[in-house]
Amino acid sequence: MKIQAAALLGLAIVPLVRGQLALYGSGPSGNVILQNADLAVLEAGEDRKDLQCTVDKETKAVLGFDLRFHVTYSVSVPLKELSGGDSILSVLFRVTPVDRPGEPKYFSQRIEVPPIDEGSKGDTEMVGAFDVGEGKYRVSWLMRDRAEHVCAYSWDVEAVLPEKDKQIAVALQPGAIEAFQPEQFLEEPAVSRAASDGLLNVKVLMNIAPQRKESAALRPMDTSALVAILRMISREPNIGKFTLVAFNLQDQKVVYRQTNVDKINFPALGKSLGSIKPASVDVAHLAQKHGDTEFLAGLINSEFGPSTSTDAMIFAGPKAILEQQIDKEDLPDLKSVDYPVFYMNYTVNPEAAPWRDTIGNAVKALKGVEYTISKPRDLWFAVGEMVSKITKTRNAKQLASVSK
Repeated sequence: MKIQAAALLGLAIVPLVRGQLALYGSGPSGNVILQNADLAVLEAGEDRKDLQCTVDKETKAVLGFDLRFHVTYSVSVPLKELSGGDSILSVLFRVTPVDRPGEPKYFSQRIEVPPIDEGSKGDTEMVGAFDVGEGKYRVSWLMRDRAEHVCAYSWDVEAVLPEKDKQIAVALQPGAIEAFQPEQFLEEPAVSRAASDGLLNVKVLMNIAPQRKESAALRPMDTSALVAILRMISREPNIGKFTLVAFNLQDQKVVYRQTNVDKINFPALGKSLGSIKPASVDVAHLAQKHGDTEFLAGLINSEFGPSTSTDAMIFAGPKAILEQQIDKEDLPDLKSVDYPVFYMNYTVNPEAAPWRDTIGNAVKALKGVEYTISKPRDLWFAVGEMVSKITKTRNAKQLASVSK
């Protein structure tokens, strides 16, 4: 049967941790051709367990730092259901806006299951995800094995902003349904900028080292948050020029740089970050007792200074708690810092480490402003306030210059 005005989105399978698979929507839109049996199951909207499986459903979509509402669910299947040779699972689900029942979108994938020994115990788990705009949705989901046994579930999902956050501009329009995109470093779409003669020029120093020294690299969720912070800044229509310096405080080196560009190159940034070898330590760094502090002080001094083009310096990154703080004498002279300084300090749990970190102390000494970013709303309001402060400072400088 052919369904008009719908989109079939293929799913890729990505291992998360041992025993788990992740299902992500992707693929071209177009007409959908469904088997009558599958369509009948989706239309019935009834739970079925011919194939034993359990779906743990989320009824509230979660707003991510990318300002997209994410809907996730997990599926567990007993290994005994899949034992006895090669097996194939076919997943199909439909997401329909409640107020637009004629505009569903479909997600589908065939999953090849490796051979599982007879008598195996336990479950295999999978996680699925898709993105929506504000609104209410009906999800109809099914999984079918090679023997035509079916597991089916249906549930409702709502995506809504709290009243205090209504001014946040969510990435997707109400009622929109899209595939979850796991790739973090895709090229940024073009941004409609403000008048060219009034655009700001900012420099971003992004620390991509993990907060915990014993961690070899940033966790994926932390990387995602930092990239979201950078994207939010890059999408600000009042900013026209960017200088990006990505550095690893743990490794004491700059890993990527772009200077005075119109657009941040996210694919190149991702490639540079991907080339970092986890758990590799330079022997020379071990011989320096406070090498990380010296590196940070040197970086700050090399990037700061009087400038007629830079309108602001923005630090971004997780907490950087070093054994030794930077002496004020080792920071740039305040007279040479003629633009505002900001720190977008990303931390999942602010209460766990409420004290100011090494970068925060340096920013304070430079008369800068620090923002704690632990939720998407923090990022939205921080960027808006920061751009307002930068604009006011630049306008005041220009007025003072004209008055002389």
